[in-house]
Amino acid sequence: MNERPLKSYEWVSRELFNHITSGALQPGDKLPSVVDLAAEYGVGRSTIREALSALKAKGLLDIRQGGGTYVKATQPQPDEALNPAVASKEDWLDRADSLLQLLEVRKVLETGCASLAAKHRSSEDLAAMRETLRQMELRLGDESFSEQADVLLHEQIAAATHNPMLIELMKSLSQRLHESMRDTRSLWFYAERQSARRLLDEHAAIVEAIGQQQEALAASRMEVHLAKVEHVLRDKTGSQ
Repeated sequence: MNERPLKSYEWVSRELFNHITSGALQPGDKLPSVVDLAAEYGVGRSTIREALSALKAKGLLDIRQGGGTYVKATQPQPDEALNPAVASKEDWLDRADSLLQLLEVRKVLETGCASLAAKHRSSEDLAAMRETLRQMELRLGDESFSEQADVLLHEQIAAATHNPMLIELMKSLSQRLHESMRDTRSLWFYAERQSARRLLDEHAAIVEAIGQQQEALAASRMEVHLAKVEHVLRDKTGSQ
């Protein structure tokens, strides 16, 4: 499957995050030096520093000036960085406002895309979407992969409209979509740990309607899906 790659620091951050949460790196362990990590991951030192700073901000690392970087002895919950009770209220509300604004755009754009995809999709379009769903099923619980696949599926739905302007609009939003889905998925999982299957089922229902070329149903299911995302976001941030 053709995935849009993460930025270098995001990829390194995810790799280190996985090492910490899997137990490969234990609380109190000292990480290799910035130079050694840069060589290991094949990236620049600035990329490593950015990745480490991101993990420090999530409460996972302790960076000691001149003394190295250590895994914190007391670890937050995996999604604690997106918990409004933990994050700075001002920072969190700024992020929540931005996410809600993007969701408004997505509701307008993607419900229309779903309807037009149901009308114009080809057998190849449908096969690509179903393959993405199959991969999501196989790797259910792998959030790093699921975020990538989530963005890809929404881009595939736009591509199935065969409308160049809609496709370009979705591509122009690709980076913001990825950031939005990362944050909203993390918040959703913070609120409800059994959400992976539900999210997959909602995506599958949208693709099913597209496959059956039921335009109104495809749009409705997309709208319901995005409304649930908005509800979780508003509920967990106290946004009105």
